[in-house]
Amino acid sequence: MSMEIMPPLMFGGVVLFLLLGFPVAFSLCAVGLFFGFLFIELGFFTPAYLYNLPLRIFGILSNDLLLAIPFFTLMGAILERCGLAEDLLEGTGQLFGKIPGGLAYAVIIVGAVLGAVTGTVAASVIAMGMISLPIMMKYGYDMRIATGVIAASGTITQLIPPALVLIVLGDQLGVPVGDMYAGAIGPSILQVLLFLAFIMLVAIVAPQRVPPLPPEALMRRDWRLYWRVIRGIVPSLALMFLVLGTIFLGLATPTEAGAMGAAGAVLLAAMNGRFTWPLLREAMGNTARITAMVIYILIGATVFSLVFQGVEGSHWVEGLLTQLPGGQTGFLVFVNVFVFLLAFFLDFFEIAFIVVPLLAPVAAKLDINLVWFGVLLCINLQTSFMHPPFGFALFYLRSIAPPAVLTKDIYLGAIPWLGLQLLLVAIVIFWPESVTYFIAPGSGVDPATVTIELPPPPQMDDDAVPVFR
Repeated sequence: MSMEIMPPLMFGGVVLFLLLGFPVAFSLCAVGLFFGFLFIELGFFTPAYLYNLPLRIFGILSNDLLLAIPFFTLMGAILERCGLAEDLLEGTGQLFGKIPGGLAYAVIIVGAVLGAVTGTVAASVIAMGMISLPIMMKYGYDMRIATGVIAASGTITQLIPPALVLIVLGDQLGVPVGDMYAGAIGPSILQVLLFLAFIMLVAIVAPQRVPPLPPEALMRRDWRLYWRVIRGIVPSLALMFLVLGTIFLGLATPTEAGAMGAAGAVLLAAMNGRFTWPLLREAMGNTARITAMVIYILIGATVFSLVFQGVEGSHWVEGLLTQLPGGQTGFLVFVNVFVFLLAFFLDFFEIAFIVVPLLAPVAAKLDINLVWFGVLLCINLQTSFMHPPFGFALFYLRSIAPPAVLTKDIYLGAIPWLGLQLLLVAIVIFWPESVTYFIAPGSGVDPATVTIELPPPPQMDDDAVPVFR
């Protein structure tokens, strides 16, 4: 059998296992080990090649950067239950409630703030759905607009720092997580503006679908209302600086910032009178489950990729993608369409660990900025939460929505927002500066051009004896 046909066979084997419904981590391990033993029998490599596997697994478990995942997950799990979302939504909703679409504006803004302090989609969607959906239903919001804006605003968490996916993509692409965070600032702002513009357009064209709150539902605009908004915004901004500010200023690594964020979340929950030991135990259990899932997927991906590389699978992928018409643009369009389709069936962790390591070398060979490429993939991976019928944001919303909300309305309500996310992908492809503008420039010196000149050694006569002191 020829080695050239083995990479597509391996890739097809993984796809088959996933379509049959087997867990991703174990599917990757099974396919990798099966083909590894087969390739040894066929003589493609020796058993010694697989001795690298324990070393690679140890490298994963000793990776300090991956410690940021449980810290940020714990922070989000605690903040989900500390009452921060209630204060933010109630106060912001009152501020914007008198204009058409005011509640939707509030949901989008609060979704961005929660995304910057929680880092998890589930926390944002569930919190905003439980608080704002009943109010929207009560005051006559179109059901598809209401469900769509709640689900979409929760997915902002996937892009806005300190999103977990940015940590994972930075690790897989081999670029600093701080650069990934800085690169995501511009697209995050653009996404919020696109969402706000969509609601503004709906409010102009069909104001009856997003009516303002009636006067009796509005609080008097006194200090009590502004205090409610301040009470929600100020702790959020303080926590954002504690996490993101220390990273951007170079005072802390993402792991250290995550640890401070988790401690800040505990303090914030205590300040709101919501901190209890059962809350902490539940948050820690949720963190342990997510972290274990991530590590098992990463180990499975490592088993698969080691064997895949052993039969020159990276060359096969590179040969396929570098021959696409259109150069960089053709590659980016193909990759984003491919990732968009994969997102119907896989979540962002699985795509990041399986597909991104295959794409990164090709992107580097095409001279594509890897931070820009990573942020672009992050935007695309957001769509995995909004795809009907498998989007997790839609599942989260369905789990807390009252029976009067039809599943059909949730699915149809997601489609316009899915289109806005794809529009952002196109904007970032054709406007790279939206990402690169916020990345701190380097020294401007190419290390390859640096030379070090040493003075010539002292001249000695033939009969001279060197003296060492």
